[in-house]
Amino acid sequence: MNNLILIGMPGAGKSTIGVILAKVLGYQFLDSDILIQKQEKRKLHEIIDQEGYHGFQKIENRVNASIDAENTVIATGGSVVYCDEAMRHLKSAGTVIYLKLSLKSLSRRLGNLKGRGVLLKEGQSLRDLYEERAKLYEKYADIVIDEEGKDLEASLQAVLETLGEKE
Repeated sequence: MNNLILIGMPGAGKSTIGVILAKVLGYQFLDSDILIQKQEKRKLHEIIDQEGYHGFQKIENRVNASIDAENTVIATGGSVVYCDEAMRHLKSAGTVIYLKLSLKSLSRRLGNLKGRGVLLKEGQSLRDLYEERAKLYEKYADIVIDEEGKDLEASLQAVLETLGEKE
């Protein structure tokens, strides 16, 4: 399969870079968070509020594990790396690209985490979340793009150059 799967923290630019990357490559674009909202007929924060942490994870795993796409850039939710079945499926469907950004830069980019539908455990801070997820992003990534100090254009260029080197 020749899909590109973008993983990383909320605010790393998965959706923004994904749309432009899809246009440049002539691919389709799929945002798995929007797919979850469409299938559940609820916003992410509503699902998290109503189903709880583990309930949301089950839904996220099911939806991501069922994605059937080709020639598509897939922007995943930041918490998809907790879903082993979904990640195995996504890795088999294409190249997984981790958009890596420092905690300091993410803190500047992010506003209200709950409003964004970010999956946080009770009492968990952004730092806790970052430290917990960074290892998982590294584990699943085929390619790591360090976005530190890069604007959108430079991040996109780094992805395209890395993909070009891989082919």
